[in-house]
Amino acid sequence: MNGVSVLGVRHHGPGSARAVRRELERLRPDAILIEGPPEADALVTLAPGMEPPVALLAHVPGAPSRAAFWPFAVFSPEWQAILYGTSAGIPVRFCDLPAAHSLADDRDDRDDLDDRGQGGDRDDGGERGGHGGRGGREPAQEDPIGSLAAVAGYDDPERWWEDVVEHRGGDTPFEVIAEAMAAVREGHQPGEREARREAYMRKTLRAALKQGFGRIAVICGAWHVPALTGPLPSVAADNAVLRGLPKVKAELTWVPWTYGRLASWSGYGAGITSPGWYHHLFEAPDRPVERWLAQAAGVLRDEGLAVSSAHVIESVRLAGSLAALRGRPLAGLGEVTEAARAVLCEGDDLAVELIQRRMVVGERLGHVCDGTPMVPLQRDLREQQRRLKLKPEALDREIDLDLRKPLDLDRSHLLHRLALLGVGWGMPGQARGKGTFRETWTLRWRPEHDLALIEHAALGTTVAAAAARRAGDLAGQSSATLADLTSLVERCLLADLPGALPDVLAALSAKAALDTDVTRLMAALPAMVRAHRYGDVRGTSAEGLAVIVRSMLERIRVGLPVAVTGLDDEAAADLLKHVDAVHSAVALLPDPSDGAPDGAPDGASDGAPDGAGPRGRWLGTLRGISDRQDLHGLIEGRLTRILLDSGELDDAGDRMSRAMSRGQAPARAAAWVEGFLAGGGLLLVHDPRLLALVDGWLTGLSGEQFTDVLPLLRRTFGAFAAPERRAIGERLRSAGRDEGEGEQDVDERRAAAAVATVLSIIGRASG
Repeated sequence: MNGVSVLGVRHHGPGSARAVRRELERLRPDAILIEGPPEADALVTLAPGMEPPVALLAHVPGAPSRAAFWPFAVFSPEWQAILYGTSAGIPVRFCDLPAAHSLADDRDDRDDLDDRGQGGDRDDGGERGGHGGRGGREPAQEDPIGSLAAVAGYDDPERWWEDVVEHRGGDTPFEVIAEAMAAVREGHQPGEREARREAYMRKTLRAALKQGFGRIAVICGAWHVPALTGPLPSVAADNAVLRGLPKVKAELTWVPWTYGRLASWSGYGAGITSPGWYHHLFEAPDRPVERWLAQAAGVLRDEGLAVSSAHVIESVRLAGSLAALRGRPLAGLGEVTEAARAVLCEGDDLAVELIQRRMVVGERLGHVCDGTPMVPLQRDLREQQRRLKLKPEALDREIDLDLRKPLDLDRSHLLHRLALLGVGWGMPGQARGKGTFRETWTLRWRPEHDLALIEHAALGTTVAAAAARRAGDLAGQSSATLADLTSLVERCLLADLPGALPDVLAALSAKAALDTDVTRLMAALPAMVRAHRYGDVRGTSAEGLAVIVRSMLERIRVGLPVAVTGLDDEAAADLLKHVDAVHSAVALLPDPSDGAPDGAPDGASDGAPDGAGPRGRWLGTLRGISDRQDLHGLIEGRLTRILLDSGELDDAGDRMSRAMSRGQAPARAAAWVEGFLAGGGLLLVHDPRLLALVDGWLTGLSGEQFTDVLPLLRRTFGAFAAPERRAIGERLRSAGRDEGEGEQDVDERRAAAAVATVLSIIGRASG
């Protein structure tokens, strides 16, 4: 077509980007057509106010899982064409198949995945198109760049493209690329989707010519150039290809993107492996190798590594020598990486990985301008980010929150509300210190978070309203388990969503009333008790929780005597974890002394004194169970220890003596000791009688019996802290001296064999 210049590019190529900008300045076209969804034409004027990387997001209202992204970096040829057109007042339009058609494709995404796990469309050896979209692509076809690289004698298509295009300083031979693509496509029959895309491109081009534009520049993937030049199909043929296409309502907007998300390893089909390197090539066309290695040295110095200017000079020389040996016009990423590894990093792979993460991939997050179309939920989040001084960043950023401060408390509420909405901007970590008023979060913004916000836009216009509605929806799901609902209550309190609590508590109460599995009740209770306590720190009302907590505790008390019957070793150990968790949780409950608490069933007399509070009733249940003769040794020992620590027993020594009597099997006695001593050995340090009972039992075992119980004993005593083990040894030595054993001389030669055996048993070498 006369007056039409088709510029075949590589998406996200710095050489192509510079060449497109220069060619447009030379051509001075009347209109610019760019590969992309035409619904985004109205959004082009917003581009100058943005900071790339950014992406066009297309989604179907009400079905946000149908979405696609078109990312742009500063070194993307299409982005440079947009900036040139908007600055020069030239109309810029998109000419690819509309998103309304591509998102309407109902084919299974799995049929459309390429070998990197992401759908896309073959253009120029890379990929471009819908991440997460339904559009898909045709079955994998020959890589055109790979074919040309093979003809040129290259085994690496990326390296060939860099040598012939990216390192030419912006002098990209568009005519030569078009001729090469025509040769590669000779005899090629496009598949259904590719044929539709190219038919629509031609339709858009014809429409622009019909509107009177005399000089039109088309920027598209190099693969499509032959389809837009030379002999073209007739209008009727293209219309036939496009007739009857499925269509949905699609909405488009700009969203921030990241270089990490642009990298091909992140799963984006049109990605490149080194966006940070390409950004550098675009921004530093003069002496790029020297500048890159100097920046790499700066990155290493920031981490405390000693790198001198002499290192930089030698690495530059090495990179140049490697490029000359390999016949390359300029050192590429491979050469500078090898030079950095050998000289700057001195062979340290961790230092090389640091350069890879910071520079080769890069950690840049783009920004969109204020006029960008957003759903109300996105706008509310942006306002809260400004108010709370939480700037979204692509880097991992750790923050510590003091919940006693209003600003930090509001930040915590926001992050917990977003988590309810599936927006994982913040990941909770282990708070420093022991106070319950501290939280630690690691923040990292990802482009997918915008899609999650759009997905939940129908739930409310603010983050708080949407999170509350989401909590109600989760509580109403028939598949929600008791553990799910208790966790949801806790999350609602953390997020300060009192409006969502009534529905969630009602669902929890109904589920708890029907659940007869005592282990599930025991697993759910600690979270409920923690939730009940949050009002003390956060000022959040937790009305209704106390009744449910005490009701659940009573059901646990009634069901526990049956649950401890007939357990094997594994089941006993598992149940014991729940018993410990419930016991710790009960200690947090208020314990009134003015009669039985609300929620306790009348007539509950399983060992608990009348009128006792939650703690007294719980300990009464444990006391009643501990007197049974059919308990597993592990459980009996642990219950004895809990009751002893709680001041409920004065005959612990007698119970230990019975458990370790000769009438008991050594394995059961060892399990009893394991349960009794779980959690620490200070009791043996401070109670000589109990220590003497354990010592007497051990010394009374035969050699075969000792061998049988040794694994249990080693597991028990190995869990003690080193100072506790040392103190127990000193106590035993002191007791031996008191009995006169210390007056006897020790025969070192005869004791050597025994010492070596003991050291071998405890895993330490003698010497």
